[in-house]
Amino acid sequence: MKTGTFEQVLAQPAQAEQLPPCGANCATGTDVRGWIAVVAQRHKLGLTDADAISQAWRMVADVNPFPATLGRICPHPCEAGCNREGKDGAVAINALERFLGDWGLRQGLSLERMESDPKPERIGVVGAGPAGLSFAYQMARRGYRVTVYDGEPKPGGMLQHGIPEYRLPEEVLTGEIQRIRELGVELRLGTAIGRDVSVDELRTQHDVLFLGIGAQRAQRLGVEGEDGPGVWSGTEYLSSVNRGAPPALGDDVVVVGGGNTAIDAARTARRTGARVTLLYRRTRQEMPAIAAEVEEALVEGVTLALLAAPLRIERTGEAVTAITVQRMELGEPDASGRRRPVAVAGSAYELPASAVIAAVSQEPDWEGIGSLYTGPTWVKTQPWGRIDEQLWAGGDALGLGIAGIAIAHGRRAAEALHAQLRGQPAPAAPSRAAVTGKAIKPDYYAACARTEAPALPAAQRLVSPETEVHATIGEAEFLEEVTRCFSCGLCFGCEQCFMYCNGKGFVRAEHAAPGAYFTLQLDACEGCRKCIELCPCGFLSAQPLA
Repeated sequence: MKTGTFEQVLAQPAQAEQLPPCGANCATGTDVRGWIAVVAQRHKLGLTDADAISQAWRMVADVNPFPATLGRICPHPCEAGCNREGKDGAVAINALERFLGDWGLRQGLSLERMESDPKPERIGVVGAGPAGLSFAYQMARRGYRVTVYDGEPKPGGMLQHGIPEYRLPEEVLTGEIQRIRELGVELRLGTAIGRDVSVDELRTQHDVLFLGIGAQRAQRLGVEGEDGPGVWSGTEYLSSVNRGAPPALGDDVVVVGGGNTAIDAARTARRTGARVTLLYRRTRQEMPAIAAEVEEALVEGVTLALLAAPLRIERTGEAVTAITVQRMELGEPDASGRRRPVAVAGSAYELPASAVIAAVSQEPDWEGIGSLYTGPTWVKTQPWGRIDEQLWAGGDALGLGIAGIAIAHGRRAAEALHAQLRGQPAPAAPSRAAVTGKAIKPDYYAACARTEAPALPAAQRLVSPETEVHATIGEAEFLEEVTRCFSCGLCFGCEQCFMYCNGKGFVRAEHAAPGAYFTLQLDACEGCRKCIELCPCGFLSAQPLA
């Protein structure tokens, strides 16, 4: 490069796709910007509304066969780093995904196969939860024969048995699972490993096994009075409700815990008409539950008792009558990075209780299948979920997480296993850094309020306990919301560079596509940097003059 002040400011543009925050933070690994771009830029691409929406659905379903499900239950970490947040609110990605998922169900869209030739290997899956079904889907679409075993009469794992109807209607989950079955995946339900089929039989019948058993064994409170009627685990209680056999709770219910299961249990119990108090030993800021769900619980009348831990469950005969609670204060951070709760001496008090629901944590249940994995409680795997050549795993058995992570585990394990079986290179992990807000120019984009899904009033939620709290946005709202995306790090055809280039260094691409609207003719570039300074989405970066 030449020396001198003028020459040093000269630079040529480089077209370099950058990873957007939404894609970097998406639990399932979905190309969020990509599928939004197809719809937002549909007119530039010559697509009808319906064709663009269906194409976007297929892009999502390629990595996540549960868009309607996750559109309802995911805590949407994709929205957390959205560069639009500081302007007028993050793009409502979760609402958009839910619309796509429902669109796919309404239109009867089918999951697509990737390879038509049948493979000789027989694949077995233990557990019909999100990890197991995601793995089964990805293997089946590549031509493998897949059989999924689950001890429950209905598939879905915690999606089926642990999430209330008012958050995830059964018909939505059933519809999305049915598409996986249509690929040829065999579900053997009501089949417990170790009871109905032995581990040795599994190994004999299948070339490879995938463990997607989840973490359905509830941890105990470890307090006096816990054993006996009137006390349930969070998963046990929610499962009984979803099976249509809810237990009688009485008028005063105490739920112990601060995670999503605890919040779901508290909101479900509130729908019985009971007074519900949720005990959590830290403050609200430390609660691992989805913040929006905590707020919904408060709106519905659940009481939070924070910095409080159970000491003892009081009984008269066998009946629960109260729970003795210990006040807590926060001390030094523990292994989780959160400040450790410490008991305050002499601060115990009683809360009335007719039932107690313990939802403090969960772990895998190895009953009947312990010989498949002899490690610690949580499964330890190599990259992509590999334990050994014939055994893979994913989901909550590896550690508690959201459903999107379990779905990603299943997909990545299937991709890596397919590569192993076909003698192909293992998939590589993405290494790009997310584009920063400094590269984005929010002022270029017109102000536009974020779309919010309509919600039932709190009083109506308690009158109609199984009715969904939030509705799916309409098509017009969907098509409006996608236009709010900044397309961070990828050209969206704004034409700023084309219009203001003095040397005519930008030429329209013959075949337009998101990220490919113009080609560079650097021999015409004058190095003025104007295009780089005007590019609103951070797609153009500076490189020294040749």
